[in-house]
Amino acid sequence: MPNQIWLSQLEKHRAIAVIRAPQMELGQQMAMAVASGGVQLIEITWNSDRAGELISQLRSELPACIIGTGTLFNVEQLQDAIASGAQFLFTPHVDSAMIQAAEEKNVPIIPGALTPTEIVTAWSQGASCVKVFPVQAVGGADYIKSLQGPLGQIPLIPTGGVTLKNAKEFLQAGAIAVGLSGELFPKKLVIEGNWSAIATQAKNLMQQLG
Repeated sequence: MPNQIWLSQLEKHRAIAVIRAPQMELGQQMAMAVASGGVQLIEITWNSDRAGELISQLRSELPACIIGTGTLFNVEQLQDAIASGAQFLFTPHVDSAMIQAAEEKNVPIIPGALTPTEIVTAWSQGASCVKVFPVQAVGGADYIKSLQGPLGQIPLIPTGGVTLKNAKEFLQAGAIAVGLSGELFPKKLVIEGNWSAIATQAKNLMQQLG
């Protein structure tokens, strides 16, 4: 998927559900729950149980969704993820070899960065946009807002501290989209298998951001 199409999908959907699944079956149910609540961008972290298999499965089960992966640390993992069908790639760091490998395959890559120097480095090396993580540690939505002056042309996706309550603030501060993990999947609800409650949370989030 070319970067331009990816950016238009981010602008349309605004929220990415980040799933870290200790069992593949659980990951599948988590994805189904948020998808039924209207979330269409789903990231399966690469350290999930049988992540590649899960991505392939979700690609066929949720054709309306865009399924990607994250927590990729090296080119080998990145290539395995693309082979599994991942449609976007998140990394926790800026790695020029990984950015180049993703570009060659025409799959959008979103490196993780925190400081202005890291953000600009990622962008200048060809990142589709930049993940700002952990955003809560550096001031949350205010930090995103303060980056808009000098770096307004770089699309930013804050994660790590985005909640159902503050997600909209991040978008108002200038973020192109937000990533939520634990907030969408409270441990208690996952343990209980209360997928309808998770679907409702996802629906509420999408209504807020709409």
